[in-house]
Amino acid sequence: MSYELEDISGIGKTTAEKMKAAGIDSIEKLVTANAEDLVKLKIKGVGKATAEKIITNAKKVLEDAGGKTEAMVVEKDKPEKKNPSKSKPVPKSKTGSKAKGSNIKELIEQQAECNIGLVGHVDHGKTTLVKSLTGDWTDRHSEEQERGISIKLGYSNATILYCPSCDEYTTAHLAEINRTKGLPRFQCSKCQGNYEFKRNISFVDAPGHEILMATMLSGASLMDGACLLIAADEQCPQPQTREHLAALNIAGITNIIILQNKIDAVSREQALENFKQIKEFVRGTVAENAPIIPLSAVFGANLHLVVKAFEELIPSPKFEESESFQFLVARSFDINRPGKEISDLKGGVVGGSVLKGEIELGDQIEIKPGIRIKDKYMSIKSTVVSISQGNNLLKTAKPGGLIGLGTKLDPALTKGDHLIGHLVGNPGSLPEILDEVELKVNLLDKVIGSEVQMKVQPLKHGEKLLLVVGTEKTGGTVTKILKNSTVIKISPPICAPERFIYAISRIINRRYRLIGYGEEVNHN
Repeated sequence: MSYELEDISGIGKTTAEKMKAAGIDSIEKLVTANAEDLVKLKIKGVGKATAEKIITNAKKVLEDAGGKTEAMVVEKDKPEKKNPSKSKPVPKSKTGSKAKGSNIKELIEQQAECNIGLVGHVDHGKTTLVKSLTGDWTDRHSEEQERGISIKLGYSNATILYCPSCDEYTTAHLAEINRTKGLPRFQCSKCQGNYEFKRNISFVDAPGHEILMATMLSGASLMDGACLLIAADEQCPQPQTREHLAALNIAGITNIIILQNKIDAVSREQALENFKQIKEFVRGTVAENAPIIPLSAVFGANLHLVVKAFEELIPSPKFEESESFQFLVARSFDINRPGKEISDLKGGVVGGSVLKGEIELGDQIEIKPGIRIKDKYMSIKSTVVSISQGNNLLKTAKPGGLIGLGTKLDPALTKGDHLIGHLVGNPGSLPEILDEVELKVNLLDKVIGSEVQMKVQPLKHGEKLLLVVGTEKTGGTVTKILKNSTVIKISPPICAPERFIYAISRIINRRYRLIGYGEEVNHN
């Protein structure tokens, strides 16, 4: 693995540029330099002591990578030989789970392996927790920042690291902010041992407000496991705490971690009382045996236990290479700024998660249901020109994490999340577009999310419903109620992934409330 000067602790971008201008353009040349050589460059903040520390850090990085610095220093002033002996090559990085500190920079750029959802009532700390673990504030839109709530699904990536000496887990962001000044990156601040790379993960931050429940249900379809955040300073359960847990159950998510957040805001007695309320609330639910971790996302208390729970309780999904590629769109946008020259315009981007199969640069794709032409919907075909995850560019993508696919589509088709809910796949491999669906409906006993407990009434002929399947939200009208199934007319039409659950909501007190779910009846 090659290293840049900026990888050395104590060297910033400006310092590196001045070193390169003076001919010190590699770590190998840096370790053969004297402290006086660096001082003569008159770099702000680099005195003799700092220069010596920088050179020492550079030697340590080379030694960790397998290089020999002693021989290089001894032969610094020797004349160059015509046939110099070959130096010992630096060993290649290991890509296993026990790759050490010097390899982590390379491994961070690999694709994330799974999606972890953050769900719970509004203002219980979901977005703050993501910020603490990754450094990213997922409320990126102006309206979210003005109102102080999540409105769209938020995304961020993290790298899980492990210190075997301390038996402690952390993330790359936490390791960096806790790093002692002068120490190399990815080194434990407590024991100075190298971290081991475990895996990359993606977070799906779901909005907690009641009017955004359909968006939360969309996010649940992308989750491999979930954290249910419950604030210790409020009575448990709050309306959306109950609703989000029901949504996890409907989505079939069983890998759940309960985080009792905001313990910094209550006394020990209040925290214990809230803990008892949580235990009572989850009794008999899919989260009954889930661990409950007390946490302060703001002050960072017990974050290492949260990361450990990720690693031990939410495994990465298995990948089957033989399956046909399918990708669920959760975002779509135009990346071109106003005023850009036509010749410089880039195609539209769709973001979401790979459900199965694999996609490569240059592959042809089909998007359904596509665009509406008169009274019919027609699929869209395009080519993948880029694959990205966060700031990392990939050549291929498979299930795990949240992916952005750059295409040759007209940006007008993707701007403003226009393609949310669409399904992407290999041409000719996607399911049919549906304007009617027959479901085996399972109604809940009580309405979820309502302040007042109400019994769920049976569906009625002609009733208007909201259906959420995958990341798609669509309106439905009950047209037939059969003995074991219900036929629902859908508008607009959808292209649903196979074996996906339909979440069903109806209007109660001027709000759509979750009342049950449906399983598509096999017509074959």
